[in-house]
Amino acid sequence: MKTYQFRVVIEPDEDGWFAFCPTLETKGAATGGDTREEALKNIQEALEMVLETLIELEMPIPDNEEDACVIAVTL
Repeated sequence: MKTYQFRVVIEPDEDGWFAFCPTLETKGAATGGDTREEALKNIQEALEMVLETLIELEMPIPDNEEDACVIAVTL
């Protein structure tokens, strides 16, 4: 298993909260939730799915941006 860490942004929007990973947003790492906690849980799951897909397709995993908060994903 390997642990990856990625910066995520969680911010309020008109429907609740929006969460995304700038490094992997174009790969599908963006989601939302009714609460901040739900958005955080959902972005964790989205990151896991994106990383699993990249690994399965033998695609490179982009380097994380170095600032802000990070979420660790162990696969």
